[in-house]
Amino acid sequence: MMNISLDFLQPGQIVSLEYGDRNLYAEVIQFVVSRQLCWVRPLLMVTLIQESPLITDLRDASDLLWPANLFRPALDTEVISLLSQVLAKEPKNETDSAAKQQLNQFIHQLWQSYQEGLEIRD
Repeated sequence: MMNISLDFLQPGQIVSLEYGDRNLYAEVIQFVVSRQLCWVRPLLMVTLIQESPLITDLRDASDLLWPANLFRPALDTEVISLLSQVLAKEPKNETDSAAKQQLNQFIHQLWQSYQEGLEIRD
């Protein structure tokens, strides 16, 4: 697990939550120091597939409150092109059910792994 400097977890910062072949990119809303939790707003999920990454727009998904040590800083070079693809489109009035299901499945699997004490990342 990764230790993140408290200086890094600032509102507006983009962070990544990785599990398996998927990365969830989210914007930090607030870092809850007393509980070591990070309140984030999902932006997009990238599923790594052979041809090219599959990008799911999650801008209208529910916010998450998640252990801060599971996030890593997202590098500008990795998110600029991904965000530009999503931001070029108008957000939908509602996140489609497939996108919500993908996010819920990702969070459930990651939480299960975390609870079982498995190493989540290298």
